[in-house]
Amino acid sequence: MAKPPEVGSPAPEFTLPGVLLDEQAGTAERREYRLAEAKGSPLVLVFYPGDDTPVCTKQLCSYSSDLDRFRGLGATVWGISPQGLDSHEQFARKHHLGFPLLADPDRTVVRAYGIAVPGLGLRRSVFVLDGDGAVRWKHVALAGLTFQHSDTLAAQLAALG
Repeated sequence: MAKPPEVGSPAPEFTLPGVLLDEQAGTAERREYRLAEAKGSPLVLVFYPGDDTPVCTKQLCSYSSDLDRFRGLGATVWGISPQGLDSHEQFARKHHLGFPLLADPDRTVVRAYGIAVPGLGLRRSVFVLDGDGAVRWKHVALAGLTFQHSDTLAAQLAALG
């Protein structure tokens, strides 16, 4: 089984389908998201166990509320979980989430990032990548009952300079 990428190492490349809600237009754009396309600016990858579960909802709503803060630091945020795009779109609409939610139903990316838990899904994890696609900070939860606060992520992004 793969281990999470080390700080300083390149993040594993991936392509996943995702959905991004445009609340003003009332639409949801579905497209492929490639890690390579995010190079050039910092990226926060948020791996979460499930749409519309209590801790995941709190976590993603918190990050969505702080999107302007992350953008001010030049960063974008992508959420990744095993649910499909229909579930993601419903979740995003219900909670007004303003960043893409990517679907990894086969857990291919979850395994590549070394956060799969056989029989249970995945460990709640956050990876902060720099503009070159290298891991600059990570948090892989043991139990996943809590999550990293936006202040922590903003501090890590600010440290990228």
